[in-house]
Amino acid sequence: MTARPAGPAAPAAGGFGAAPPGGAERAARLEELLGDPGDPGNPHGYRALLEADDRRAVPEATEDLLTRAGLAAEFVPQELGGRLARPDLLARVLRPLFRRDVALGFGYGITSLFGASAVWAAGDDQQRTDTARLLLSGGGGRVTILHHELAHANAILRDEFTARSAPGGGFVLGGRKDVVINADRADAFVMYARTAASAGPRSHSVLLLDPERLPPGGVRRLPRVPTPGMRGSRFAGLEFTGRVPADTLVGDIGDGVSLALRTFMVNRCLIPATLVAGVDSVLRFAVRAALTGRPAGWPPRRYHSVLAGVFADLLACDSMAVTGLRALSLLPDSAHLPAAAVKMTTPDLLREDLEELSTVLGARGYDRGPRYGGFQKLLRDLPVAGLGHAGTAACQAVIVPQLRTLARQSWFRTDEPTARLFLPAAPLPALDYRRLTLLGSDDVLTASLIGTAERLGPLRADGPHLAALADLAAAFVQEMRALREQCGRLTEYDRSTLVDPRACALADRYALVLTAAACLGVWQGQDGTDSFLDDPAWAVLALSRIGRRLGVPVPELPDGVTESVLTEVLDRFRGGRSFDLYDTPLAG
Repeated sequence: MTARPAGPAAPAAGGFGAAPPGGAERAARLEELLGDPGDPGNPHGYRALLEADDRRAVPEATEDLLTRAGLAAEFVPQELGGRLARPDLLARVLRPLFRRDVALGFGYGITSLFGASAVWAAGDDQQRTDTARLLLSGGGGRVTILHHELAHANAILRDEFTARSAPGGGFVLGGRKDVVINADRADAFVMYARTAASAGPRSHSVLLLDPERLPPGGVRRLPRVPTPGMRGSRFAGLEFTGRVPADTLVGDIGDGVSLALRTFMVNRCLIPATLVAGVDSVLRFAVRAALTGRPAGWPPRRYHSVLAGVFADLLACDSMAVTGLRALSLLPDSAHLPAAAVKMTTPDLLREDLEELSTVLGARGYDRGPRYGGFQKLLRDLPVAGLGHAGTAACQAVIVPQLRTLARQSWFRTDEPTARLFLPAAPLPALDYRRLTLLGSDDVLTASLIGTAERLGPLRADGPHLAALADLAAAFVQEMRALREQCGRLTEYDRSTLVDPRACALADRYALVLTAAACLGVWQGQDGTDSFLDDPAWAVLALSRIGRRLGVPVPELPDGVTESVLTEVLDRFRGGRSFDLYDTPLAG
């Protein structure tokens, strides 16, 4: 980092002009720049991206476009010259990229934010300025994160580094990790290193390492490692030795675990919010397949419930992800609960959706060409992107210790949150990583669920769709009562609770209830807009599917629910609009 010129405070978007100030406009601009993904001559389309994936190569033309567009500025807070103010808008800006290639979204995109977030949260002025300058430079500077080791770890989270205090100051590094994204081309490393011999909340610290300031031979970049998914991403190993100065420390000694828990709140919402865009593309493939050979423009009846159901799931996942992202700005002391729930539920729901869509795609699901090949690619990429069981276990470790306290002190006692939490168009304060904490014990999503259910009760006479939604909301409130009783009987938390199957099952159920609460909050916030999201049909279908996963009583779907949702699917497909909350125009 030290060798880089100071550069402008804000990045130039080489050849593309200044980026628009609004997040929606920047997302539309990136969609336009990337072009029609189905165009075989588009260097940023499916054909080019799939060919690069087959070669296990980075799609260099698209990375160059993203550099010239100044995408890295999205990962730098506004106060430091970047564009990062609202995490929900960041997710929206990234969706055009993830809609085409999840691996590219990680390899070029959000990995730098994941690394830099500890610096935004606890770095000193010099560290924050240097990291911002690196990302805002015209050369596409990259930061990568060196995770500490987790239980249930996959290869990405296995192994860790050590940093021993050196006589006279600084640290002596040691250790290696064999699978680190962008290890061979990162310009800065954010290392979560063990600085204490014993386990505990103060066992790790964070170091910001500039490869150019390391002692000779201080870092050895190991060979690239092939991975079954995200094959075009550059995973390789790193081995560190030697001494580094004291000014590499981010925050204080022992802050590593706390910083991970605080900053990972953003990651846990942002990953699912971007993966929604990947499954959006697969739903588009499935609709195309279902309409092939259907001159009337209506898919076979056997696919109606699948296409409508997956669309409802996408809206449910998006409701949860966007609500979690907005909570980071609105409720920074209570956002850890929805953030963990987003990461626990959404990847699993999306994986189930891919399985359902495979029944529509049939043999086309094995097509490796540009028309349908993105399906198999996403099947490979999703487990790597979601970090598999390790991601779920880490989120359970956030929720499980709090279940007993939530049951005894928060549920059915907390006040409802502001309606702005559920309204993507409503203004938000800027995200401040330094304000994120895990100290809050208010569960605002269940409070919203209870309030919405009370308001829905008198509306049962207004039609079968509202009656079904009122019944579903009441069923989820009853599930919360059961959870309060069962979680209130849990023993006081100790480390063994994390491996208690009963506590983990309760955490899983609780996370699904929060997803239902987010759906109801988004639907309620659309009142009077006369939009599709104002129609209760999608919420009825989404909550019915969540309820069946939970095993709560679910009423029969009223006539017209599936047809209404399917009609919207087909309208958006024919109009080239996204299958998410934003309903935005797409290229091609």
